[in-house]
Amino acid sequence: MKLILFVLGFVILAYGTVNVYALPPLNAPTIAENYRIIFFHVPAAISSFLAFSVTFASSLAYLRKNKKNFDILAESSARFGFVMITAAILSGSIWAKVAWGTYWHWDPRQTFTLVLWFAFAAYIALRASIDDEVQKMKYSSVYSIFAFFSVPMTYFSSIIFPSLHPTTSELSFDFIRALFLIIMLLAFVLIFLSYLLLDYSIRKREVMLRTTTQL
Repeated sequence: MKLILFVLGFVILAYGTVNVYALPPLNAPTIAENYRIIFFHVPAAISSFLAFSVTFASSLAYLRKNKKNFDILAESSARFGFVMITAAILSGSIWAKVAWGTYWHWDPRQTFTLVLWFAFAAYIALRASIDDEVQKMKYSSVYSIFAFFSVPMTYFSSIIFPSLHPTTSELSFDFIRALFLIIMLLAFVLIFLSYLLLDYSIRKREVMLRTTTQL
């Protein structure tokens, strides 16, 4: 299942990437070619939100049921989300350089995305700093619940505050461009699921091995 999801996601990603670069430029001098980065920036951002949502739900489930499997799932998902939000920040900065004239404008969306990045960087650092397994699972689960609130704040920041960043409703793509945006999003989600299943199974076996060794 993991391999099928990965291969399917990779094939769709390759198909989408080739076709995205074959699309004609937009009739807008500033972003005529630069708009193509949206096909990677938006899926990266959305898949990071999805991954952090899985971490949030898994952390709640761990605190409620006290099962290691939920904590393992939370960590695996958070690591993928962190990579994706990093990709979203970098690709967004490239967009900003062309569209706004600077890589970083301290726009509300950029600022809250950076807060989100630091929130989950701290989550990963917290896990690495605690040796006791029980304390690690408990503290990181509680922390991730609070860290998750940076996700909706990031998403709604360009709606709540005056922002240069275009909102979802302001993205006026024609049918073919909207279709390829959906295709790229599907590819990112499939790769996320394949990674999550693979990393979860690896970490679960590592925990079982450590437990067996300690007996």
